[in-house]
Amino acid sequence: MDNKTIYHENKEFKSIDYSDKSLRDREFAKCTFISCNFTNSDLRDNNFEDCVFENCNFSMTLIGNVGLSNVVFTNCKILGVDFSKCSKFMFSFNFESCMLDYSIFYGSKLKGTSFVKCSLREVDFSESNLTSANFQDADLTGARFSNSVLEKADFRNARNFSIDPEFNKMKNSKFSAHQLEGLLHKYKLDLS
Repeated sequence: MDNKTIYHENKEFKSIDYSDKSLRDREFAKCTFISCNFTNSDLRDNNFEDCVFENCNFSMTLIGNVGLSNVVFTNCKILGVDFSKCSKFMFSFNFESCMLDYSIFYGSKLKGTSFVKCSLREVDFSESNLTSANFQDADLTGARFSNSVLEKADFRNARNFSIDPEFNKMKNSKFSAHQLEGLLHKYKLDLS
């Protein structure tokens, strides 16, 4: 850690408006962010370890080279964020009841990541490793899965997905019987 880096540990940040601001070269450990606004913020080159974000807005936030290690997002709005530009060395997080529409996870290693009760409309998961990921109760309208590893992923009760088993690795993925249409859509079958 160089002398330009600002370090925060065990702090709570509540209702702070960081929108359209640059907040760079900082390290956050075991911090909690509640109802903070990061819309159009520049968070590049920051590290977040063991942090929690609740009810925060990350719409169009720049997160190039951001480290996210064991980070939890709950009830957050995260629109159009490119997670594929994050640091690959610190890259573990979970989402619950978040809106992640139009975000990008292209080529990301997301083993065991939870997207429970999330809106994932038009999200790009192409080339991603989603082994054992949890998509319970997620809305996957228009989400892209191409050359993705979906082995042991849990899609039970997920909605509006369209996944082609020919172009994705899907061994031991979990689906409910009523979800077959999302796997067989290209055959234009009548599954009444």
